[in-house]
Amino acid sequence: QVQLVESGGDLVQAGGSLRLSCAVSSRTFSSYVVGWFRQAPEKEREFVGASFRSGTITYGAGAVKGRFTISRDNAKNTVYLQMDDLKPEDTAVYYCAAKTAQYDAAVPSGYLYWGQGTQVTVSS
Repeated sequence: QVQLVESGGDLVQAGGSLRLSCAVSSRTFSSYVVGWFRQAPEKEREFVGASFRSGTITYGAGAVKGRFTISRDNAKNTVYLQMDDLKPEDTAVYYCAAKTAQYDAAVPSGYLYWGQGTQVTVSS
């Protein structure tokens, strides 16, 4: 059974930074695509970015580009989401998810495993 646990969510002022962590319990962690998504109230789940087993990182086309950075530590079975220059519109529950298929990283329905989510709130 693969489990994902997010941590690092918090209340932060606009312009601040947070680092989220996604710890994956799997002996084959290095083979997974790990994606980050977020969901604000009454909005659809939005793709933030993903880390591929090849080392490639891809980001969504939204407003996070240039402010968010994804990194991966295979030795720790963990993927990180560094969020800088946070804005009130970044307020959401942030989820990480994992799958083995190395394509369509932006499509939530393709992911097999999901974490419980961590709340990020950015005050103005």
